[in-house]
Amino acid sequence: MKNLLYLILIMSVVLLAGCDKNTVYSEYEDIEDGKWYVNYAPAFTFRIEDASQPYNIYYNLRNALSYPYYNLYLTRYLNDSTGHTIESRLDELLLMDPKTGQPNGDGLGDIFDHKVIIKQNYRFPKAGQYTIRIKQYMRQNPLPDVLSVGISVEKATK
Repeated sequence: MKNLLYLILIMSVVLLAGCDKNTVYSEYEDIEDGKWYVNYAPAFTFRIEDASQPYNIYYNLRNALSYPYYNLYLTRYLNDSTGHTIESRLDELLLMDPKTGQPNGDGLGDIFDHKVIIKQNYRFPKAGQYTIRIKQYMRQNPLPDVLSVGISVEKATK
């Protein structure tokens, strides 16, 4: 039953992302067995055609309700096509309300999806290929109950 709900949730996200004409890129990477090891850093490569256009960049994260913390620290690296790091930064995602324990995000059963803004109205330096690499930066290794992580890049609407 849990696998069926998970499959329905994935299909819904794919269909919804495919319907948005402002979405330039949207991709998830599944975390094997829901255990995110510190040395595992998924990379997401996408192409920007129009550098004059502002973009919004988001984390996409899926976790089980049994995730043991209310937050998640992630380190992200934005690289251009030559491999030059344009930016590296530590971000905190609030997956649950720290006081009530109520999950943030959209849930179906015990699985929750989060879409958290990384950059708003960001202008890439030039047209071309870019890569965002994401690492978990928590004290626990492996970090349990993180099912998938990804990014989406969307044209900013005015």
